[in-house]
Amino acid sequence: MLFAILFTSFLFLLILYVIIRPRPVKVPIKHRHVFITGGSSGIGLAIAKRAAIEGARVSIMARNIEKLEEAKKSISLASGALDVCIFSADARDYDAVQRAVNDAGPIDVLVVNHGVYEHDVLERQGLDVVKNIIEVNLIGSFNVIKAALPLMKKDRKDKGPASIALMVSQAAQVGIYGYTAYSASNFGLRGLAEALQQEVISDNIHVSLIFPPDTETPGYKEAKRTMPELTKTIVGSPVPMKTDDVALKTLQGIKSGNFIVPCNFLGHVLAIATTGLSPQRSFIMAAMEVVFAGICRLIGLAYLWETYRSIEMWHNKQK
Repeated sequence: MLFAILFTSFLFLLILYVIIRPRPVKVPIKHRHVFITGGSSGIGLAIAKRAAIEGARVSIMARNIEKLEEAKKSISLASGALDVCIFSADARDYDAVQRAVNDAGPIDVLVVNHGVYEHDVLERQGLDVVKNIIEVNLIGSFNVIKAALPLMKKDRKDKGPASIALMVSQAAQVGIYGYTAYSASNFGLRGLAEALQQEVISDNIHVSLIFPPDTETPGYKEAKRTMPELTKTIVGSPVPMKTDDVALKTLQGIKSGNFIVPCNFLGHVLAIATTGLSPQRSFIMAAMEVVFAGICRLIGLAYLWETYRSIEMWHNKQK
């Protein structure tokens, strides 16, 4: 009996090892060009500082030139790097993005970090707000990636493993009341990433999706203040992550070539529950997904039960 269990387990692990694609990879950071959008504040600035400390040549892009100048000084002070480059461009403007990318030169690690969010129910949210969220978060990401790809493919100096990392959020893993437009943009980024990985794998470019939870960024407090009351009831009062902690998880995920990069325990649970047909390089994570998928689905159903119960109770109270 014991032999049968051991043999079955070995066969199961062997099958996983053989079928895992893409294969594991290591993406170096030191002495390479890391280009970060939304790099003047928040998570983007924290990633820029950590990448510079690890020896990368860092370029950051954002809209506000004054904030970019302040960020440049902050990065240099934190890392001692003197060659930090800044580029002022709106991600919605493809021509401006292309000029910034061309001026920056070939990119080894592209971190698509820019984004906006404003939470409200769709019925109340203006279409101008919805369009802006989609244009900045989704179309802006297409613009940045499309502008960077030709140089990433043809002109990388060492032709070593490169990375495109998209900063989404846990709103790309589960829809939440009041997050309609924001979740739509994030789910779109997930589809973009899954298809893009198949398109660029032959060029040794590896895509990562970063899933931070609520994080202490400049826009966090304002978003929390304007959040619908029912949304606050559903999500509770989570303790936001520090930007430095998210930056650490981000660079660890990029260097490991991981497609899914959760930042906390809940993110790992959601990653297993929503893995679907996402690429998986890690042999260990693949085994966990297969073994624990059913359990995570059960946890998810319990979460949905509580969510819809809260919605029902809230609406009954309003009536």
